[in-house]
Amino acid sequence: MLAAPVELPLTHTPGPDGFPFSHLDFHWEIVVLLVLLQAAYLLGVGPLRERFRWAERMDRRRAALFSAGVLVLAVAFLPPLHDLSEQYLFSAHMVQHLLAVLAAAPLLLAGTPDWLLRPLLRPSPVARLARFFTRPLVAFVVFNVVMNVWHVPAFYDAAVRYDVVHAAQHVTMLASALLLWWPVLSPMAELPRLSSPLQMLYLFLVTVAQKPLFAAITFSDHALYSSYVDAPRLWGLSVLEDQRLGGVIMAVTSMAVFLGILVVIFFRWFDREESIAANEPVPRAGRPKEVEKTR
Repeated sequence: MLAAPVELPLTHTPGPDGFPFSHLDFHWEIVVLLVLLQAAYLLGVGPLRERFRWAERMDRRRAALFSAGVLVLAVAFLPPLHDLSEQYLFSAHMVQHLLAVLAAAPLLLAGTPDWLLRPLLRPSPVARLARFFTRPLVAFVVFNVVMNVWHVPAFYDAAVRYDVVHAAQHVTMLASALLLWWPVLSPMAELPRLSSPLQMLYLFLVTVAQKPLFAAITFSDHALYSSYVDAPRLWGLSVLEDQRLGGVIMAVTSMAVFLGILVVIFFRWFDREESIAANEPVPRAGRPKEVEKTR
């Protein structure tokens, strides 16, 4: 269960009642980091790919997926959503986390070709660490530990009120989300995906593992996070209503995404199995296989 909130000193002053769209706190350091991430990717799939002959061509669909992931990060971590989540609404902060975990992370991973990652794994210590942390059980545990720890009230309130802690929260959540998606979306044969049946089991267990956290937030009878107790109220939401809305958003969205992808994997797997079965030679009716082989 989540502990009672711990009072921490405020380091920012909440805005006036009502959301001040004309006075947004624009974090240029986040813009710079996102631009550098996109530039590094384009450098890798363009000039560096040609110079070191990593691949003959670049799949434009992959590039579009990666760029979409960067765009989602911009929506999540820049105003107005950033300001809403930091100074006003717990539920907005949950939307931030969901965008990073359920949208940006899989898009970034799906958009990264294997040949772009392979040079990073050449040092044997890096390769060993990568093999360890991308194991399904390890990735599963790391992600769930990170998510649960950051929603402990003391750590959560510290993240909202101190920029360095907030940055650490977002970086570790995104990194753990990349690990979480690896067994499903891995682009590398060296660090392979799970088989389709195991991917479905894995995604189902992810939805089950998150239920206690979502339930603790949604059904709490008191405000867990002191950061929002004195924050200006928006759109008629009380502190407890905002907290419960955040828990519901987390639960419904996570379940919809993970189970939706599970269904897609099932139908693709089923179609592959049907195609394989259809291409197998079938003995003539009424004639056993053993008879066919002897004639």
